[in-house]
Amino acid sequence: MNRDWESVFSAWSQGPGKTEQERVENTERQIKQAIQASDKLKNRNIRVFAQGSYRNRVNVRRDSDVDIGVLCFDTYFPEYPDDNVKMELAKSFVPANYEYVTFKNELEEALVSRFGRESVKRGSKAFDIKANTYRIESDVAAFFEHRRYLTTNYYHSGVEMIPDDYAPPRVRNWPEQHYQNGTSKNYATSRKYKRVVRILKNLSNEMASNGIQSAKEAPSFLIECLVFNASTSCFEHQTFKQTVRAVIAELFINTLSYDICSEWGEVSGFKYLFRGSQPWTRESAHQFLSDAWDYLGYESC
Repeated sequence: MNRDWESVFSAWSQGPGKTEQERVENTERQIKQAIQASDKLKNRNIRVFAQGSYRNRVNVRRDSDVDIGVLCFDTYFPEYPDDNVKMELAKSFVPANYEYVTFKNELEEALVSRFGRESVKRGSKAFDIKANTYRIESDVAAFFEHRRYLTTNYYHSGVEMIPDDYAPPRVRNWPEQHYQNGTSKNYATSRKYKRVVRILKNLSNEMASNGIQSAKEAPSFLIECLVFNASTSCFEHQTFKQTVRAVIAELFINTLSYDICSEWGEVSGFKYLFRGSQPWTRESAHQFLSDAWDYLGYESC
């Protein structure tokens, strides 16, 4: 394909514009106001935060909505390393008197009161809030804190939800760790990591629009995690074209065999990338990288 890929990549690498970022901040602010206006929620220990591609600043034009987390700390879901830690902590436990389903129902009431029933749609995992000229469309998810205990005195703090349809039964994520690790990777690569993520996400969108199946099946989150697992040396090139070539080449080689990438993790570092119930496989990731290499015509470089 005879295109000036350096110019294309330069455009694709750009982060969100000021107006777009302001609409995200307005959305977050309005959800906080909805909670403060709720008699049932205003006195609870709640934090509202942007998460996902907007929070991590790897969003592209097709990322039309923002993910907002509403995290309640009044109750938490624990995870223990063994029965001894569980039994020791149980000695000081106080039974929870606030259930997750109650929290989610009360959050729905607050959102409907603030935005109107016609603008709020409840899904199994999140509420869809329709956009207007002032705010961006958003998916608002209710969370309790998840605590992964390592000892009786130390735990990692994440978030957890129970989908309405229990499919899967629980969803656990680590947004703060994801953000911190992504920021560190970006710093270590002279701010090229997030730019390459945006480039490959835009590339995937273009490939998908041209009927390439592997791109249609490659979630943007997977692409972000793949680039995170590329070595720092891949980002030491002077041009975007060279950098993207190095990243795709290394990831392609390292996904040839499960043995090589079996220890790869998500950006947070708390989940394996190619294990468990992930909605993708090593094979599908490898196929996407192969198709991306061919689409860019790197064989002739």
